[in-house]
Amino acid sequence: MTPKRASQALPRTGLVPLLIHLGIPGEIQMPHGKILPIGHGESTYRVVFRSPRSLRTPMTELGVGHAFVTGEIDIEGDISVLFAARTRLVDKVPLRQKLQFAFDFARTATSMNTKAIRQHYSYGDELYLTFIDKRFRFYSQGLFQSPNETIEEASEHKLESMFTGLGLRPGMRLLDIGGGWGGVTEYCGSRGVHVTTLTIAPDSAAYVQRLIDDNDYPGVVFLEDFLNHCPAKPYDHAVIYGVIEHIPNYRGFSKRIWPMLKPGGRLYLDASAAVEKYDVSGFSRDFIWRGTHTFMTLQDVTAELLYHGFEILEICRETKDYELTMLEWAKRLDAAKDEVVARWGEETYRIFRLFLWGGTHAFKTNALQAYHLLAERTSDPGPRPSIPRRTLQFVGSLR
Repeated sequence: MTPKRASQALPRTGLVPLLIHLGIPGEIQMPHGKILPIGHGESTYRVVFRSPRSLRTPMTELGVGHAFVTGEIDIEGDISVLFAARTRLVDKVPLRQKLQFAFDFARTATSMNTKAIRQHYSYGDELYLTFIDKRFRFYSQGLFQSPNETIEEASEHKLESMFTGLGLRPGMRLLDIGGGWGGVTEYCGSRGVHVTTLTIAPDSAAYVQRLIDDNDYPGVVFLEDFLNHCPAKPYDHAVIYGVIEHIPNYRGFSKRIWPMLKPGGRLYLDASAAVEKYDVSGFSRDFIWRGTHTFMTLQDVTAELLYHGFEILEICRETKDYELTMLEWAKRLDAAKDEVVARWGEETYRIFRLFLWGGTHAFKTNALQAYHLLAERTSDPGPRPSIPRRTLQFVGSLR
């Protein structure tokens, strides 16, 4: 018996007609178990609606994401093709999230950062190590010389770019802001560079300390927020991989990092980025990054560094690199599904599955970007020119 056309059998509003409109070959499973084909060609996915309520899921990113995480809606097969529907959903940030963000922003940055970071990393090291690269364990983009490279190779290229850009040599002192799982310590320490690691994640601090102890690397770890760090003497150079997203006060960051470096000291910074500051989805704020996490706005970061005594030497776009990185993370997470579900639960697997596949799509469509920049500390710390100061300078220059 030939199945009914989906458009005749399914609800006229909500997610079902949206899937039909996309026309991507697949299947829809109704709450009563009936399976209906949509589109033409070989099916690549199946969307399973578990209850009548799931058919009325709010047409927002947060609503759909919540339904998926709780299991009201399931997706079998190729989840990536369904992100074409993302532009049809409303990314409506709830008022409670706006108020929470304002409250967090007004709090002491160090205590708020600590709470937000520890919430995200509360699962323990092993969860992240199921999908990130096995060699240097980076939780930010690698640098791919070709799409066929592994993320292990891409992570090494990331370190090569930093090592060369900073001009590191044996005996130099490097500040690593947000040490992750010790990739910088391992790569630079094995080459004779003394690495001071700052992290506010206890598991990260313990992991890096074991690396130092087991391999006799020159270095030290502080379980300390960058904003509180007061070195006895300036560092030769500094690196901050994927951490500026947690420090949205770029003026404060620039003001703090300048005296931490020697004159001529360089800063290597990379990050995920967006055109508009604080533009983070409601789903991410509820399930992934709480606190004041926000994607970097390149124009604002470069402006503050320039205002605070830095010269910008290099800016490189790495959007494709982040897409390839997250694509491999997503594939590895799916391959480790049974382990992840057994150790951390079905909900955790669903959260990270949506996060990683959604991130891949965002970089692929340029909804998110990624960059690295290289800056050098000059001998002049500023001052940052205010509007009144600029006006007086302009008036004074008139003849």
